[in-house]
Amino acid sequence: MKYRLKKHNSRLKGAIKLESSKSESNRALIINALAGGDVANIQNLSKARDTQTMLALLGKKPEVYDVKDAGTTMRFLSAYLAIHGTGDTITGTERMKERPIGPLVDALRSLGAEIEYFEKEGFPPLKINKIEKQLSSEISIPGNISSQYISALLMIAPCLPQGLSIRLTTEIYSRPYIQMTLDLMHAFGVVSRWIGKKIAVAPQVYEPTIYTIEGDWSGASYWYSFVALAPEKGYLNLPGIRNYSTQGDKKITNIMYQMGVASHFESGKVKLLKREEKAEYLELDFRDCPDLAQTVMVAAAASGITLKMTGLESLKIKETDRIYAMQTELARIGALLVDEEDQWLLKPVKDLPTSVEIDTYEDHRMAMAFAPLCQLMDVTIKDPMVVEKSYPGFWDEIRKLGVEISEV
Repeated sequence: MKYRLKKHNSRLKGAIKLESSKSESNRALIINALAGGDVANIQNLSKARDTQTMLALLGKKPEVYDVKDAGTTMRFLSAYLAIHGTGDTITGTERMKERPIGPLVDALRSLGAEIEYFEKEGFPPLKINKIEKQLSSEISIPGNISSQYISALLMIAPCLPQGLSIRLTTEIYSRPYIQMTLDLMHAFGVVSRWIGKKIAVAPQVYEPTIYTIEGDWSGASYWYSFVALAPEKGYLNLPGIRNYSTQGDKKITNIMYQMGVASHFESGKVKLLKREEKAEYLELDFRDCPDLAQTVMVAAAASGITLKMTGLESLKIKETDRIYAMQTELARIGALLVDEEDQWLLKPVKDLPTSVEIDTYEDHRMAMAFAPLCQLMDVTIKDPMVVEKSYPGFWDEIRKLGVEISEV
């Protein structure tokens, strides 16, 4: 199936319904389960497929935990099963079986978990036997790999008899996601200490807590792109997100300000307004917000903004190899993404085409990152329902703006 988005010429205006943060939702579900709390305590849960998969698996406790394509669910549940498992098997899609999990497995083994690989060493599926006797209270792990490994370990740390100290051996990527985990743990009664590259969590008991999930800043980024690419001034209101947020993707407010979008925070919402001024060249570091990279690249490419980027290393092990995917699809509109040793250079479009067809590579963020181009050209999106992974209502919100979407 494909969706064709007809070029949209009307002025942007109105309110957009955001999905709740699946990053917060999935962490809250694991912590709530470790606390022995009722799932009803977690309010405003995300309807994203990743979160609904986590919710179902925690509720059913099946013989085989099939996480499908949900990376956070795979990593968080693997750690959870090292505390509460009974020799369970955890698996996922073929792509999930290509996404590494070795650093987390090595750490869990060093703590005392018995874990077997069923197929390829370092990759799912796994068989996990819980920790019967804690072998160590300290582990070392690189800080420049997926922060989900670190978050998974932190969430089970207070449940370990000796607690846990984690030493990060390199520079730290995705720091806000680690901080989000610690903040959520604190909301459920667990204190921690993070000094330099060491995070320490003493043995403690989680307290069941009523917690409300914030709107998703990752999802908000696509509407920033809509405003950035709008041919004329308009506005969009995004209810349900906070100015003071632990989500790393709130960085989109600063990035998009330089790309011509102002953020005006009001009570319970942010209003996006197009600015006249925008940069022609930006240097951006995505270490703390890699999920913004695709959105920003597309908006910059179509706006004539040259980007020099760092911190894109983790994009190769996401739902797809996002670097390859972006190189291929950006080329379809005439932009170039070039590897320059430790940096990436985006050369923007000189002359935009009148239409483009975009492959999504089974990656929700590919579909949503390229959709805002519909304000400049006709856009055809292959496999559009990949958005259900994080933002099931995305296409409905675009239709509300007056964009004509047809199935082709």
